[in-house]
Formats: sequence, structure tokens, C-alpha cells
Amino acid sequence: MENKAYNTFKWLYPGIGIKRWIGLSAFGVILLVLGTGYLSLEESWALKTLDAVIIVSGIIVLILGIKMMIRAFIAVFMPSSKEGVLVDIFYKKKHLSRGPKIVTIGGGTGLSVLLRGLKEYTSNISAIVTVADSGGSSGRLRQQFDILPPGDIRNCLVALADAPTLMRDLFQFRFDGNSEFRGHNFGNLFITVMTRLTGDFEKAIKETSKVLALRGQVIPSSLESVTLVAQHKDGSLTHGEDKIPKANRPIEKVFLEPQKPRGTPDAIKAIKEAQVIILGPGSLYTSIVPNMLIKEICDAVVSSSAVKVYVCNVMTQPGETDGYSASDHIKALVAHGHPRTLDYCLINTGEIPAEFLKRYAGENSYAVINDRKKIENMGYRVIEEDFSIVEDGVVRHSPVKLARIIIGFIEEI
Repeated sequence: MENKAYNTFKWLYPGIGIKRWIGLSAFGVILLVLGTGYLSLEESWALKTLDAVIIVSGIIVLILGIKMMIRAFIAVFMPSSKEGVLVDIFYKKKHLSRGPKIVTIGGGTGLSVLLRGLKEYTSNISAIVTVADSGGSSGRLRQQFDILPPGDIRNCLVALADAPTLMRDLFQFRFDGNSEFRGHNFGNLFITVMTRLTGDFEKAIKETSKVLALRGQVIPSSLESVTLVAQHKDGSLTHGEDKIPKANRPIEKVFLEPQKPRGTPDAIKAIKEAQVIILGPGSLYTSIVPNMLIKEICDAVVSSSAVKVYVCNVMTQPGETDGYSASDHIKALVAHGHPRTLDYCLINTGEIPAEFLKRYAGENSYAVINDRKKIENMGYRVIEEDFSIVEDGVVRHSPVKLARIIIGFIEEI
């Protein structure tokens, strides 16, 4: 009790810069009490007018005192912020918190691109991310520290971040040169350290989310270490997500080892509460399908009353979807999951410049054929829109266009 009183008294310490505003607010209250007290007595019109002036003055003084106290607090906690910026921040947070509940399922660059666009419309986003990554920095950290691969998780965290640009760039910074850190992302190392400190990969993601001030949440589809295996049409097997495209052999099916990993409870909960579930965009066999191979995830999607949309890739991927049309993508997705894992398919109709098509052809990658009729015959509805963009010489989905299409689509349903 004494300690509480002592802490309260500390607000009156010299140099804090808040005593004057406390005093001003108290003076405003005194004026209000005096004014309202005298109004109850029978007075002349002149005195009643004076009482009214006192009351109005008290209200003005009280509001001014409270406003200056709030500014004093803001100056301490957000010293670089301006009043107009703060108004925008408060409005945006309030507006985004009322947005639709959206679940995205996938991994890799494709999912992070989608998230960058969606976070401008809602903060009720749950990104469910594959944990089958086995290449690059993620693969090395996975082997050395026996943790789940952080790479795809990191990309989604950065995509949903509301932190300053410098902080986002920091998490994407990749070490080069000949040091032992060569090839590692700072964000991957950060998540690894957080996992070691907390002793829990899921908790490490949540703590990292606080650092980046996420507009939403990023959830691993499973907390178990899994390996993605591809069975090719010639009967051969390829173990490891990063090795599957390099095998350059047509894929019959993919599966996980162990074959029955448990889904993350947070992921199941998010799916059950979702208004919209989006599969993709991203690598079909190595980013999207691995999530649907987790029975609890697949069952939750199937039983969900949410609108389910599959965003088809713009280009085929060498060694993974060579020669695939849009309907081939859906057939593979359904074969590894369930016919009710989607209701709609979103297909790009934007024109890709010939120079880029030629360059991609040299890498054995081509524009995905739009065979709408086949998809509709399968019982799914098709949405055709222009959502492609050429960025840094790469043909990909436009986060702005894609998010606008999806949000507009949701509003029409």
C-alpha cells in the first residue's frame, strides 16, 4: 500500500513535465464544481451568466490540461511522432481491426507477396506457413540447431510487419563474403536465437511478431520436423523440398515423413474462425500442398464455411509444374487434399511482355494456360483478372492488384 502511494507521489517529482498539466486539469475541475454549485441557487440573470462562463471555462481548461498530459506521455513513448501521424495510426488500427478474418495457406515468396497487399485492408490475417523447407539458410539452421526452418516464416513476418522500413530491411539482410554467416538472413538467425532463448519455436515466432508489430499472425502449419518427399512418375523418390525441383522429373505425388504430423492448434482455430481461406499463390508441390498433407489442417479447411479461393500461379515452375495448365494445378491440389478445399480459382489474364516470356522460356518456364472450361466442369467457379506484374525483372503477382481483387470479391459475396 505504501509502495503504491509512493509511486503515485513520484508523478509530482521535478523535471517530469507533467505537474503543470495535472494542476491545470485540477483547476478546470474546481471551476466546474464552483459553477455547477452556484447554478442551483436562485440568482439574478447576471450571476447565472457568470456561472455559465465559469462552467465553460472549466470545461475548456480541463480539456486543455488532459490534452497536454496526453501529449507529454506521447513525447516520452513516441518522441518522433506528430499529432497528424498519430491520428492516422489510431484510425488505421481501428479500421483494420474491423476487416474480414482471412486465412492464407502456403509458403515461399508467393504467400509473402499476397500478405503485403492484404495487410492494407485488414489486420485479422492468419498466415499458415509450411515447415517443410530444407534448403538455403533455413536448411543449414535446421540441421545445425535442430529447429524448424525459419525462412518462409521470416518472409511472412516481414510482409505483415508494421515496423519501420529499417527494421524490415534488417530482418531481410543477408550476409555475404566468406564469413561463417555467409548466406544466412539476419531474420533467420534472430528466430533461431529466440527459439534457443524461449525453448519453443512457436513462442519465438510470437515474440518476434511483437518486435515487428505485425498486422496479423504467422502460424507454422505443424510444430513437428517433417521432410517432404516426391514420388515421380517413373517411380523414383526425391527427399527434401529443395531437391525436388532439381530432380527435374514429372511428379506423381508428394508426401511427408513422418506421414501423420499434427497440425498447430492455433492454425486449426484460425481456419475455423475464418471468413475467407486463400490457398497460394506459391510453389504448388513445395509450398501449398505440404500444408494440406497435414490431416487436421485439411479437415479444418474442408469443414469450414468460409469462402475458399485458390490463387493460381502466373508461370509454370521448372522441375515442378512443367506443362501444367490452371486445371492441372487444381487437380494436383485436390488429389493431395479434398475436392472441397476450394470454391473459386483466381486466374491471371494480364498480358506478360514478350521479352520476359522469351527469357522465361530459356529457363523452361511458361505462362500457365487458362483452361477455364475444364475447371468449371470440375465444379469450381473461375475468376479471371489481371494481377500480374513485372518487378525487378521477375514476373509475379502484384500485391496491390491481388489484394484489391480479393477484398472486392469478398464484398460482393
